[in-house]
Amino acid sequence: MISAKILIVDDEPAIQELLAFNVTQAGFRALCATDADDAWRQIRSDAPDLILLDWMLPNTSGVTLAQQLRSDANTKDIPIIMLTARSEERDKVLGLESGADDYVTKPFSPRELMARVRAILRRRIQKMPDETLAAGELILSPSTHRVSARGIAVELGPTEFRLLHFFMSHAERVYSRPQLLNQVWGTQVFIEERTVDVHIRRLRAALEPVGMNDFIQTVHGSGYRFSTT
Repeated sequence: MISAKILIVDDEPAIQELLAFNVTQAGFRALCATDADDAWRQIRSDAPDLILLDWMLPNTSGVTLAQQLRSDANTKDIPIIMLTARSEERDKVLGLESGADDYVTKPFSPRELMARVRAILRRRIQKMPDETLAAGELILSPSTHRVSARGIAVELGPTEFRLLHFFMSHAERVYSRPQLLNQVWGTQVFIEERTVDVHIRRLRAALEPVGMNDFIQTVHGSGYRFSTT
């Protein structure tokens, strides 16, 4: 059985060693990098299945690196868990909006972190139905992992893709944040409800250039729904 490869990007030797130990103990293969340049070298030579990324890196911050990874066609689908001592809500939002799939504050429980890693990897391998979905001129193809509108490609991260797929499969129905966490993320144990709002904003931003951001509607006091009307 081939183990998932986890890239640890952290310039603190003690933290890197701790993470590598726990990653290995959990049955994964640990790759290590100390800064953004080192991370890119590792990614190009041995593409990881998930990245544990420290916010505070020398020269290039983890936030900037996450943004770069999301803008590169070869790395945009690699899940990222941001690690940081910053615990303010605005910092969590910034970390998520930079492209991270999850956010863990230091000091953290290694067991909890590995549980988050497993949850994200499970979501990544979960197979969607191959049926192509259409809502007006918005087309989503699970088999090719592509979204287009009026013939224009819509670039989405992996979480936004799953979120849009769920919305399009359940159009007109209103879902609360906990319901979306359960249906799209697959667990409500670790992910904060605020995460839903961040990914909704990212999904709307991706749909805005094709004029379909209004398909994702806020139902005040209840949650969100997908509607073309």
